[in-house]
Amino acid sequence: MAEQPHLLVEKEGHVVTLTMNRPEAKNAWTLEMMARLWDAWQMIDGDDDVRVAILTGAGDAFCAGADLKMMHGDQSNNPWHAKFREDPELHWKAMLRHYRLKKPLIAAVDGIALGGGTEILLTTDIRVASESSLFGLTEPKWALFPLGGSTVRLPRQIPYTMAMEMLLTGRMMKADEAKAIGLVGTIVKSGEVLSHAQTLADKI
Repeated sequence: MAEQPHLLVEKEGHVVTLTMNRPEAKNAWTLEMMARLWDAWQMIDGDDDVRVAILTGAGDAFCAGADLKMMHGDQSNNPWHAKFREDPELHWKAMLRHYRLKKPLIAAVDGIALGGGTEILLTTDIRVASESSLFGLTEPKWALFPLGGSTVRLPRQIPYTMAMEMLLTGRMMKADEAKAIGLVGTIVKSGEVLSHAQTLADKI
C-alpha cells in the first residue's frame, strides 16, 4: 500500500481543508509536511475561488511540533531535502513566520498542540479546540528556542505574564484555561471540532 502524503489537501466549495497527516507521530512535522504546507499556502492565496482555509490534524492530535529526530538526523537521502537547499526560507514560510496568508485561516484542534503545533496555531485567525486539547511551547524543556515566531506573537495575543510563563518554563495549558485567556475562541466536544470549524468556514 502506498504511503499517504504527510499533508492532505481537500477543497470543497470555497473551503480548503489541510490535514497534517502523521497520526502515528502525533502529526510531527517532517520536511515533506513543511514543503507541502508551503505549496498549500501558495495555492490557497493564488486561487480566487478559495475564500477560507482550515488547518487540522489526523488522529488524536493537532501537531506535536517538529520531528526532532528527523530534523537533526542525516537528511542527505531525503527526497524533499533538495527543496530546502533551493529555498532556505522554505521552513519559515511553511510555518507562516515569513509569509502572511491572505485568506482567513481556522484552526481545528483535537488533541495536543505542542511546540511548533502551538506556534502555527498562533498564525490562525479563528481557533476551535476540543475539551481534551493541550497547548504549550515545550522548547524550553529541551533547551531549544521557539523559532516559529511565538516570542513575538504570543505576548500580543494573551496576557503578557501568561505568555512569558509559557515561553520561559514550557508550561502546558488545558483547553478551558486556553479559552479563558484567549488563546482559543471556542471549545467543543472531541470529535466535533472539524464540523464546527466547517460551519464557521461556511459562514465566512
